[in-house]
Parts: sequence; C-alpha cells; structure tokens
Amino acid sequence: MIERQQLLDTFDTLLQPERFKDYCPNGLQVEGKQEIRKIVSGVTASLALIEAAVNEGADALFVHHGLFWRGYDGRVTGWLRHRLGLLLQHNINLFAYHLPLDAHPEWGNNAQLGLKLGFAVQECFGEQQLGCLGEASPSIMAGPKALAEHIQLVLGRSVTLVDGKSGPMRRVAWCTGGAQGYFEPAIAAGADVFVTGEISEPQAHLARECGVSFIACGHHASERYGAPALAAHVAYGLGLEHVFIDIDNPA
Repeated sequence: MIERQQLLDTFDTLLQPERFKDYCPNGLQVEGKQEIRKIVSGVTASLALIEAAVNEGADALFVHHGLFWRGYDGRVTGWLRHRLGLLLQHNINLFAYHLPLDAHPEWGNNAQLGLKLGFAVQECFGEQQLGCLGEASPSIMAGPKALAEHIQLVLGRSVTLVDGKSGPMRRVAWCTGGAQGYFEPAIAAGADVFVTGEISEPQAHLARECGVSFIACGHHASERYGAPALAAHVAYGLGLEHVFIDIDNPA
C-alpha cells in the first residue's frame, strides 16, 4: 500500500509531463482514495473500462486517453457525467498521460510497439521528437506487403497499406495513434515506410508520389502496449497489484 501522492510523483518522474506541449492535462485527472493497493491500466477511460476497474476493486486507473481535452465545453453531462460519476462513486483515482506516454523511450507506446514489431529505434524525429526511426530484420522488410502481413499477424487485425514503392526497404518510421501528420517528417527523415494508427486522405497521395509506403494499423491497436508496460513497471517497483484490461476498439 502507498499513498496517492507517491504514485503521482512516481508517474511524473518517469514520464516528465512538463517537457510536453499537450492538449490535455497529464497526471492526476480525478482524485480518489488516499491509499492505493491496486492499479488497473487500459488505453482509454471509457465507461466500459471504468466499470471493469470497479469490478477489479481498483484504487487507481492508469490510461493513455483520459477524460478532459482541449476544446471540450466543460459541462459535466451525458457520457462525461456517467464516467466521472462512476469514478467518484467508487473513489477511484484516474491518472492519464497522453504525449508523455507516447514518448517514453522504454515503457512508452512507440517504444513498446517497436519492441512488439521488431523495430530497433535509432533516432527520433518530428514535432516534440515523438516519431521513431530505425531498422528491422530483412525478412519483414522484404517489401511493403511483407511488412503489412507481419504487422497484421503480430497485432491480430487487418491493416491499411498504401504501397509507395515495391521492393526491399531499409528504414522504418513509426508513431502510434493518430500520427498521420508525421508522414511528411518521416519522408524527410529518410524513411522507406511509415507505420501509424490512422490514415487520412492526403497520405495515400503522398505515399504514391514520394515512393514511401504508409501502413495504418489502428489507433487503439497501436497504443495498447504502453499503458500496461509502464503501469506494471511502477506497480512492481512499489509493491502494488496491477491488472491490464483491454477494451476492444475497432478504430
């Protein structure tokens, strides 16, 4: 058992939220009980995840996507009232870290996705250095289709491939979630293929015109590894229980 402030300090020390310009509050978003024994981690603070955390007897919930974002009008009604009300009713602390969790070099979303897919990070690129650039084994880099099939097999879901240029590839760039805007910086950094969660209309044209392939493997699918990795690391160090709950999301 530890106190809430010690857990917050541990998360903040690891993730250094002050380094990032983000569009949500990072850290403790909802204050719950003072004493913490059990952490539940997940990707998004959805009603389904909060209900599952209640059933697990969680004292703290650690997520990548919290409840509060820039541009929301601030009224506690509808879906927000239901989620917030359940957290308050059961006295559960909500910790949420967005860009800081993406960027952590060992336990973050980008690092953990790279580890899962067999990508070795060599350097970072793009705004706030959130994108990763590196290499992978020649067998999975034999061509865009081979890499797409490898990703589908590892993540267990279909992907969207826009083939920029066929043939062997050397450098892969990646950034989890809705990072399609990092495609042009990835091209400028010398990538042969870019992997992220989502694709928008302009990226298909850019891939074909620039000869750099684009693979979208799902926002949720690309971001379901950082939260449990970091929460498990922290829980182990502090002697707490930890459970990861993956609420399926087709996006």
